[in-house]
Amino acid sequence: MITVDDVMKNPDVKEFVRNAQTQLDVLGYTEHSERHIGLVSNRAAKILETLGYDEHRIELVKIAGYLHDIGNSVNRVDHAHTGAILAYNILREMGMEASDATEIMMAIGNHDEVTGTAVSDISAALILADKSDVHRSRVSKTDRTLFDKHDEVNFAVTHSDLVVNTEERKVSLNLKIDTRICPVIDYFQIFMDRTNMSKRAAKYLGLWFELVINDTNLL
Repeated sequence: MITVDDVMKNPDVKEFVRNAQTQLDVLGYTEHSERHIGLVSNRAAKILETLGYDEHRIELVKIAGYLHDIGNSVNRVDHAHTGAILAYNILREMGMEASDATEIMMAIGNHDEVTGTAVSDISAALILADKSDVHRSRVSKTDRTLFDKHDEVNFAVTHSDLVVNTEERKVSLNLKIDTRICPVIDYFQIFMDRTNMSKRAAKYLGLWFELVINDTNLL
């Protein structure tokens, strides 16, 4: 079986990841390179592992998490769709079975909140992992006078953690927001669509999505 370690070593993947971040830097977006994709890969795997999925599904979601943003090397617009096709072709060339490559393609193609939704266990875990990565370490700009709203909200988040509770059948996104930087309401103004997408993804996995900000349950 092709593993995420194999994918990480693939020269095409390395170039897509590098150039995706180069393009997003020019456009002024937050970080989407090794830190983000590595976190999403591991966090998505942890979700399925905690829910008792087998090693095969866990490895597939690791790969989906690592590849989910390579479409940004083409264009930010429709990056989920182009990334899905790129990932499928790379994985097939590496020798992955069509059934597994298609599962990953489907998950990547549905991870953007504008056009996608949870359509499988892999896509649901990918969505939850991706949308939960809100943190100041994602802000690449050093001059705060150049921050947009997304930069402000991400920079204000000093702690971000996603926890699955199998006994209570819920998944909790726990955030610490420095309200001296931005009020909590700004999070909802920016991330409401992502929050709703996370709720649907959790439901697909038979979980309730809970949002906790500064120790207050808001959802």
